[in-house]
Amino acid sequence: QVQLVESGGGLVQAGGSLRLSCAASGRTPSSYAMGWFRQAPGKEREFVAAITWSGHSTYYADSVKGRFTISRDNAKNTVYLRMNSLKPEDTAVYYCAAATADIASGSLPLYDYWGRGTQVTVSS
Repeated sequence: QVQLVESGGGLVQAGGSLRLSCAASGRTPSSYAMGWFRQAPGKEREFVAAITWSGHSTYYADSVKGRFTISRDNAKNTVYLRMNSLKPEDTAVYYCAAATADIASGSLPLYDYWGRGTQVTVSS
């Protein structure tokens, strides 16, 4: 079993920045893609960004492209999401997920393991 724990969420003003972290532990696969998703109140969970094991391939939702950057440090089993130019509509619970299929994908069913989420609130 793989455990994922997110951190780094909080309250920030519009235009500000945050960096989320997600640490993986347990029986991690030899290689796995990681993704970030978010869910706002009353809305479905949506894709934000994904990265392959090597880090050579990344994929972003159009809504965050150019503002968010996903990266990973495999030595630390940690993936990051740097969020710049935050907007009130970025307010949500942010979840990280791991996929044994090493594909940078926005498809929720592809992901095998999920964290519990961290709240990000952007005030106007």
